[in-house]
Amino acid sequence: MLFRILSLCLLLSASALASEAKLLRADYQSSVDGLKRQYFVYLPAGYQQKAAQKWPVLLFLHGNGERGNGLDELDYTLVHGPLYEAWIQKRDLPFIMIVPQLQMFDMGSRPYIANRSKADIPKRLAEGVPPRPVMFPSDKAIAPAKVVTDISQVPVLLPNGWEKAEQDLLAMLAAVDKNYNTDTKRRYISGISYGGFGTWYMASKHPDLFAAAAPVVAWGHPDLMPPIAKAKLPLWVIAAGRDSAINKDNIYPGIETLRQLGHTNVRFSMLEQAEHDAWRQVYEGWDIYGWLLGQGK
Repeated sequence: MLFRILSLCLLLSASALASEAKLLRADYQSSVDGLKRQYFVYLPAGYQQKAAQKWPVLLFLHGNGERGNGLDELDYTLVHGPLYEAWIQKRDLPFIMIVPQLQMFDMGSRPYIANRSKADIPKRLAEGVPPRPVMFPSDKAIAPAKVVTDISQVPVLLPNGWEKAEQDLLAMLAAVDKNYNTDTKRRYISGISYGGFGTWYMASKHPDLFAAAAPVVAWGHPDLMPPIAKAKLPLWVIAAGRDSAINKDNIYPGIETLRQLGHTNVRFSMLEQAEHDAWRQVYEGWDIYGWLLGQGK
């Protein structure tokens, strides 16, 4: 009897471990510089048990402060976004997540990068979860956006952004499709700040690759909109009313261009009370995940 009880306990323990979420590192050679790098692949709880199930895929692009060498600095991508929610806060988010790290290029001297510390990287606790960081405070008045009708003189993209890693991102998506049970009809992309600009870029260049896109605190240039409108790619654009890092006024021309092009499947949210880190509020809730899961090709 004791042997049977022990055997049952071992089986239950093994089953529980197998059903837990997993965070893996995948190797690749970057087309940007030819160097060996890694990216995160997150497998949701239950993935191992549901061998025949096809899982939705979420490609997440981080912001400027999380750049790095893709090796010992890759953990900086755990600081913000859906991977923070799933791995650090242990939320049951039913996506296979792909989370790469953008090369540093010439951004390393920025104070928020040069002064960062690995001690600030959140850790997954054996028991429970760490407290969430407090959102950025702001003394900036809550005020309506100014009317901007022409941003033709504004660059389409920020310098040294995710567009430089375009081929790497495509290769990662292909590799994950090959190695895991992915649902190619439910492939999504989202990103914050610099990663939001990257989301706009990838959505414009490869609109048929994704079932939906959700750029957060990043404006999309009108020049990027025609392919998105033609493909009728579902969008949820989220901005911050008291954003001190990007000009919220520039968000509107791109949204208006989509309207003029007849694209109606666009959701636009302005979190008027929020600073640039509005993404904390966005990914902490469920709405964005539920909306993404509701989109399919």
